[in-house]
Amino acid sequence: MLKKENILLVDDDIDILELLQRHLKSMDYHTYKAVSVKEALYILKDTEIDLLVTDINMPEIDGLELVKYVAEHYPNMPKLVVTGFPSVEDASSVIKHGATDYLTKPFTKVELEVAVKKALASNQVKDTFKTPPVKPVATNGYADMIGNSEAFQKVTEIIDRVKDNRATVLVRGESGTGKELVARAIHYSGKFARAPFIAVNCGAIPENLLEAELFGYTKGAFTGANENRDGFFQAADKGTIFLDEIGNATLAVQNRLLRVLQEKEVTKIGSQKAEKLDVRVIAATNSDLGELIQKNSFREDLFYRLSVVTIEVPPLRERNLDIPLLVDKFMQKYGIEYKDRFVRIAEDALEVLKRYSWPGNIRELENMVQRAVIMCDGTIRLEHLPDELKYKIDFPKKGFKTLQEKEKEYIQEVLLSTQGNKTKAAEILGINRKTLREKLK
Repeated sequence: MLKKENILLVDDDIDILELLQRHLKSMDYHTYKAVSVKEALYILKDTEIDLLVTDINMPEIDGLELVKYVAEHYPNMPKLVVTGFPSVEDASSVIKHGATDYLTKPFTKVELEVAVKKALASNQVKDTFKTPPVKPVATNGYADMIGNSEAFQKVTEIIDRVKDNRATVLVRGESGTGKELVARAIHYSGKFARAPFIAVNCGAIPENLLEAELFGYTKGAFTGANENRDGFFQAADKGTIFLDEIGNATLAVQNRLLRVLQEKEVTKIGSQKAEKLDVRVIAATNSDLGELIQKNSFREDLFYRLSVVTIEVPPLRERNLDIPLLVDKFMQKYGIEYKDRFVRIAEDALEVLKRYSWPGNIRELENMVQRAVIMCDGTIRLEHLPDELKYKIDFPKKGFKTLQEKEKEYIQEVLLSTQGNKTKAAEILGINRKTLREKLK
């Protein structure tokens, strides 16, 4: 049985939407309706769509903006525009901005069927559009992870290797690089995606509570234990537990964790009975565990158990190629949230972002874009960027020399040409002999 194509209908006129839906259902297509571009974006994010059919004139964000957005982020998706402007100029403008075809109002059911079939036929090579919004990058199936850089692709290659097995993974990287996103990508892109994913920040839970929170406890095990309670590990059974900031775990927690990894079982505090568990453990740290081992504050045998597979998440300064993609993602997110519209960025402002070193990594970039979206009027410009960011740009030094270095080279060149005659050299340089002697020193 052939799959029904999914068609997204976007129009602020409810009557037109219902007419389109009625016609297309009778042609055996499956339809989704949106009365605004904002609503359409939510549907695109969560649904496999085979064809976009949109009106142009709509409040807040018009259909042309949606066409351009889909053309950029879902390049394989055909786009059929329903327009009340039948002129050649308007038609060519719509096509120029990414529409596959256009249909002039009013139209008949037959005209609609012909236009839809033509649009779908233009892309028969593709089955469905499962790729998430962003240009063709190595992020297939990994929600919120965006990148084109070689460093990013190395991360996704390892995710592909481990997503369908229970191997323990250690994710290392600086604060703000997206270590939890990597853990979620491993879980939700693999065959255990329907099982629980439990994220635990070991640095955010007080030391005296972490052990009980992770492994559970029995009634009366300690003061305040008024009932039997499962821990995070029991909650993650059959799924994945993500232990962030694992370097902050106490030795007592480390001892219990080692037993979980070795025996595949957990014992609640106050109990003698072990419970069998089938849990994948992903740990993350921005600490140097090797240094902690040397200080006897982290167990070496636990380190080896945790690092069966290690993923190094690169800092943003090593992913310069990914900055425009990330900026685009955050502008879309906060533009819709704060402005009910798409936000753009000027080239010179984007160049500043690409040259900055981002010590806070992706988290810092997202916060900056969020602020700039709030401050701008639809286009992020230099004046919307924080001064501390503009004045701390890391301009590339490679290929450039300092003024002092260039002056030294030039003086040497002149002296060589005068065969060491300082009087002639000073004359050529336009300085006196005393100044030349000082410079030679």
